Amino acid sequence: MKFKLLIFLAVGLGLTSCNPKFYTPNTHNVPLISKKGETNLTLSGNGNQVEVQGASGIAENFAISISGGLFIPPDLDNGNGGSGKFLELGAGYFTPLDENWVFEAYGIFGFGSFENHLPSTKDVNPQTSGDISANLVRIGIQPNIGYKSPYFSAALSSRIVNLSYSNVEGDLIFENVNQPDYLGENSSSLLLEPALTVRGGLEKIKLQLQYGYSLNLSNKDFRQDKAFLTIGLNCNF
Repeated sequence: MKFKLLIFLAVGLGLTSCNPKFYTPNTHNVPLISKKGETNLTLSGNGNQVEVQGASGIAENFAISISGGLFIPPDLDNGNGGSGKFLELGAGYFTPLDENWVFEAYGIFGFGSFENHLPSTKDVNPQTSGDISANLVRIGIQPNIGYKSPYFSAALSSRIVNLSYSNVEGDLIFENVNQPDYLGENSSSLLLEPALTVRGGLEKIKLQLQYGYSLNLSNKDFRQDKAFLTIGLNCNF
């Protein structure tokens, strides 16, 4: 099945699978703020999601951020699919290291929900609806370091977050395993998520590409997507 968990206006990418998936990493918000009053906006996504991100330096060495997105990949021919939504807020410290290099670190808090529907499983389990849904919370830190110039920038970032689920509902049975029970038993995970962001274009508007990976340090076999790639437009003013 094709499933994308929404990290609204922020978890993402587009992979096709016949299996239930309970998490997809979203695009990192990497504004590279270097001074008070600077604002950075990004619209990004891929064939399965759309995300909006923003950040602004509201004081010397202090910035706030917001990220959100919708993940709504098309269902497969057999009706299997999923969707989700997520909103994330952040606040943190930034400092220019020299004329072109910037370091920043944000504390981030996000929340959202997802649903997964696999009607194909009802052939084997006719007493079920083949659905599962839950709420999620993600909290952690994200340090970024990057090079920025008028027409090009590149940055490395790494999210270190705890992902937790609540209000798990549904009766999905997959490969003889009750998936609500599985998610309840794996309701909390520590994730390490590095990413590379590259931007190029005009002084105020640039094309953005980001590639990242999600490593589940608590359960390497957790039902989630790992690699992600998004493209978008970035504005800085």
